[in-house]
Amino acid sequence: MTSKNPSAGLRSTSARKGAKKPLPAKVAAAKTAKTVKTARPATHAFSGLSKDLLLQMHDLMVKSRVLEERLIKIYRAGESYFWIGGPGEEAWGVPLGLLGRKGQGTAYDWYHLHYRCTPTLIALGLEMIDSIRLMMNRVTDPSTGGRNFSNHYCFPQWNVAPVTSPIEVQYPIACGTAHAQKRAGKGALSIVSGGDAGTAEGDFASGLIWASRKGNELPVLITVQNNRWGISTSFEGQHGEQYIADRAKAFGIKSMVINGNDPVESYLKIQEQMEYIRRTGKPAFIEAQVSRLYGHSSASGANRIEGESDCLKDFEAKLLKSGLLKESEAKEIWDAYEAEGVRATEQARGEGVPSADSVWDQVYVDNENADWRKF
Repeated sequence: MTSKNPSAGLRSTSARKGAKKPLPAKVAAAKTAKTVKTARPATHAFSGLSKDLLLQMHDLMVKSRVLEERLIKIYRAGESYFWIGGPGEEAWGVPLGLLGRKGQGTAYDWYHLHYRCTPTLIALGLEMIDSIRLMMNRVTDPSTGGRNFSNHYCFPQWNVAPVTSPIEVQYPIACGTAHAQKRAGKGALSIVSGGDAGTAEGDFASGLIWASRKGNELPVLITVQNNRWGISTSFEGQHGEQYIADRAKAFGIKSMVINGNDPVESYLKIQEQMEYIRRTGKPAFIEAQVSRLYGHSSASGANRIEGESDCLKDFEAKLLKSGLLKESEAKEIWDAYEAEGVRATEQARGEGVPSADSVWDQVYVDNENADWRKF
């Protein structure tokens, strides 16, 4: 006799064969949903950062690297006098630029950077042409009018203070803008960066003192990019402490050491320290351990150094392996920025250099000392 209920027939057949009873429809659906929910997304290896953010960081890191290598080519071609830059610091510098509150005035974050800061400027919106103009000393250079070294940027509209050649003077200067921000009470902070060798300068110690005075703490993010070299002198024989960040602890400053070659770790730790500063109004410290891929500068040889970890290549390989980026897409990004760099160089070649009679322009502006020839 055939049952009119198909499910009844299935049950009786199952029972005869000794099979397990099928799960009720609702239970089966819930189990399937649970399986889908717990499946790990492609971004699980990147601490939960979104695909868009990961690809944005990769794009900016490539742009910065291509630009820096273009600047080296310009120097080697005899079209510039000097190069110094930050290839190898992209995984640190790009997140630093992305996380800042960009704008002009005390309601926005201030950047007091050193000469390896191209990745941060790229993340803030720097165009290749403006870096190349500075490199080639063109009068069209918006940072210095063509009168300073490569990567000595200055962008008032983004609160980027002038990058200085004397090392580490930026640390106490950052305390000055942090003091103004504290008075303004808008939750903004000052960001200062420098190299490990420069921490031997008294200005670095002064910055720690001014930032941490009890009852007068300042909202400043103090950072050191430790590539373990001071020109050609190794870090190992110059420091008694294990970590530079240990110095900050003596001043009661919240500090940490991070892998600056990992853009994900850099992003999360910078974000954590910035949130702490905005919440408390107190300083924080990060020592980012990074690579130096092309030597100190053109003065010591702008040649590729073997054995250094390449943060960009490592990050790109990880994105490719995860499926978030395709080989063809990566190649397209590199090729597009290479082409942009060539176009920018050709454009800058056709632009003029500063004239002799403009040497006093923008020096002590509107002051009696603005032009010595007039008094």
